[in-house]
Amino acid sequence: MPFIALEELEVREPVEGYRAKFVHSDGMTLAHWVVEAGAELPEHSHPHEQVVNVVDGEFELTIDGVTQAMHPGWVAVIPPNAVHSGKAITECRLIDAFHPTRDDYR
Repeated sequence: MPFIALEELEVREPVEGYRAKFVHSDGMTLAHWVVEAGAELPEHSHPHEQVVNVVDGEFELTIDGVTQAMHPGWVAVIPPNAVHSGKAITECRLIDAFHPTRDDYR
């Protein structure tokens, strides 16, 4: 189906404090996150390319040892297999795009 109402999707919490609704296509996954203030995303990597978009709040992201405080309007590109971690400084709304599709988020 080409149209999806986000309010009809299930909320999932794959990491404590990180709640998301996931939209999947054949080639990518979009994650619409609401992140609690202070919630930490442990250091990890995955084979997917990831683009992080900060919609609201302040999020601190570390990619391969480089840390940046991100605000609305900031975008980060995380290459495949790059080690990254994060922390919500305030409550945040983020949209992540993953390529290829994140089957583990289905």
